[in-house]
Amino acid sequence: MERHNQDEQQNSQQPTNEMEEANQAQQDQNHYHAEKDPGLTKPSKGNKVNNKPKSKSHPLLSGVIGGIISAVIVAALFTTNMIPINSSSNTGNNESSSSSDNQAQPAISNTIASDDTNIASNIDETSQAVVGIINKQQQSVWSPSQEVGSGSGIIYKKDDGKAYVVTNNHVVDGAEEVDVVLNNEEHIKAKVLGADSLTDLAVLQIDGSKIKTVAKLGPSDDLQIGDTVIAIGNPLGMKFSGSVTKGIISGLQRNIEIDTNGDRQPDWITEVIQTDAAINPGNSGGALVNENGEVIGINSMKIAQEAVEGIGFAIPIDSAIPIMEQLEKDGEIARPFIGISTASIDQVPTQYRQNIKLPEKVDGGMVIANVEAGSPADKAGLQQFDVITKINDKKITSLLDLRKYMYSETNIGDKINLEIYRNGKQKTIQLTLIERETK
Repeated sequence: MERHNQDEQQNSQQPTNEMEEANQAQQDQNHYHAEKDPGLTKPSKGNKVNNKPKSKSHPLLSGVIGGIISAVIVAALFTTNMIPINSSSNTGNNESSSSSDNQAQPAISNTIASDDTNIASNIDETSQAVVGIINKQQQSVWSPSQEVGSGSGIIYKKDDGKAYVVTNNHVVDGAEEVDVVLNNEEHIKAKVLGADSLTDLAVLQIDGSKIKTVAKLGPSDDLQIGDTVIAIGNPLGMKFSGSVTKGIISGLQRNIEIDTNGDRQPDWITEVIQTDAAINPGNSGGALVNENGEVIGINSMKIAQEAVEGIGFAIPIDSAIPIMEQLEKDGEIARPFIGISTASIDQVPTQYRQNIKLPEKVDGGMVIANVEAGSPADKAGLQQFDVITKINDKKITSLLDLRKYMYSETNIGDKINLEIYRNGKQKTIQLTLIERETK
């Protein structure tokens, strides 16, 4: 009913506008002009021309002439595109709004088209440097290695006939064989040069003779929230290889707790970029790219909860590069080593709690569970059940605090001071950090 009322209103107004444009003196003939233009309205029974007296034939002729002139004007307007031809029935409103629409729309379209074209040109090239990673493991001694999982990787370097690929540690973890799948679906055997569970990074080496494109690594330290980014990878396996999703930088310097050994306890805190670009299983190790086609992050994880959408994380490339270089060169990450295993106070079994004595003012710390023979801790005289409360005046309340400070603030060869409590008494122990020996 509402639509019908709008049609009636339009039918009673538009002929008047047309007559005014043609001849202002013919306003009294609007009903006749509408009857002559069946594309606008239907004739009204109460306003038939035959009901008018014959003595009024002269105004009738004027009306006919006015209608013809009006029709010619309207036709000319349509022909010159001054009145847009569309499916809307409210022509009067379209005439007023089309002017502003035609002025605004090209600017928006040009901006979007320009941005998308620029991105697509760069993304197409970068996509060729994003590869598939196949993790193969032997299920039994009687069968060859089989695919157990897949992810993504980025070709970041080509040198001396070799090409180098960075991916996530969890993509190649436990693999007995690794295949790299190129953009043209060709498989190449890869060698794992090194992997690091804390940073979740791994570096592979492949034959570079067939590698034509290497990704350009861009800076990640100047990113801003709201920047456009593209995620490239192989979600759900190689069936959807080279998938591209678009989003923005949703957050920077997000600290995410990581469980590296599967005990459901956080072992490390990693700083990541948050994005709402779709990241799915199989995207791990793929590229997070800026508008210039530069890799600014390595897609690593997402929050996988039914009530959560669009929260994915990538390792900043500026943080990854030093790890990549060390893995490529040495095969592992050299970190300072004390030589102890620890547990928080509430993790100590009940039967051993009597060995831990702390003043009331001390509200936490890490209990030494074991001291490795010949280690810096052993040489410095640390003992089981000692409680570490500070390293170089940095308060320590968890394993995360301990590792974060050790691996971020100290170096191999540094001397550090440990504040400990033994049998309820405070002591300061000094030791020199060394590099853990590879077994």
